[in-house]
Amino acid sequence: MLARVSFFPTLLYNVVMEKVTSRNWYDRIDDKVILGALPFRGMTNQLINEENIKGVVSMNEDYELRFFANGKKEWESRGVKFLQLSTTDIFAAPCQKKLQRGVTFINEFVNCDGSVYVHCKAGRTRSATLVGCYLMMKNDWKPEEAVRYMQKCRPHILLRSKQWQALNIFYEKNVDR
Repeated sequence: MLARVSFFPTLLYNVVMEKVTSRNWYDRIDDKVILGALPFRGMTNQLINEENIKGVVSMNEDYELRFFANGKKEWESRGVKFLQLSTTDIFAAPCQKKLQRGVTFINEFVNCDGSVYVHCKAGRTRSATLVGCYLMMKNDWKPEEAVRYMQKCRPHILLRSKQWQALNIFYEKNVDR
């Protein structure tokens, strides 16, 4: 319930922080992945034309996409594949099944021309957890290495204990062989 009540105020906070600080709305993590905040509908052409977005992974719940962002139908009408891995904001981390699905989706674009935009509301927690898993798989990194790398690209990511736990479990199950 707290996530729903705080959605609009924290979205506004994100917009203000992007305007008055050095925070970017999104940051390129590597040649295939962009980690960012909720992509407003008005950003669609920019993401497709300038960033060559061919896929979008949304970690948002349905209500977070309803007013300002494209959903599956809108993205796919523009030729962009879309995957929604609905995860509650603030105190939750994506489950392992969703993290695995997200990494598999991102990897579909590794050998093609195009990038994947991975987002939640702020591009700091839920989406950063998924991108961390992708980086661990891609580079055979430990969670700490993946997070350090992401922080160089997007310094304001914010992972709490639940997200660290999800990264560590993903690492143990999928990377540390």
